[in-house]
Amino acid sequence: MKYDNAFWEMVDKLVSSGKVVIDRPKGSFHPRFPSIIYKVDYGYLDNTYSMDRGGIDVWIGSLAERKVTAIICTVDLMKKDSEIKLLIGCTEEEINTVYEFHNDSELMKGILIRRG
Repeated sequence: MKYDNAFWEMVDKLVSSGKVVIDRPKGSFHPRFPSIIYKVDYGYLDNTYSMDRGGIDVWIGSLAERKVTAIICTVDLMKKDSEIKLLIGCTEEEINTVYEFHNDSELMKGILIRRG
């Protein structure tokens, strides 16, 4: 599509203009669901806004280049909302791990959009 590159460039600008805050590091437990363990660093982009009025959610992978590698769009029946999650610097394995994280519940599902 003719606008795909412009979209990804804009997402990259959004990420590069903000500060990533990791509030749930790899290996930590979900604050409300202690059986859920984060296998990839999870946080948000400071000074941005999402559906939950918090910052845009981000997953930070192990690649040195901090480029958005994919996006996951989620629908959450418990919170009755939808959000996007930016995957930054994620390897293929990390992308799959995050995708499984968002699809491991009957109350939340996500769709993965890979960067072309």
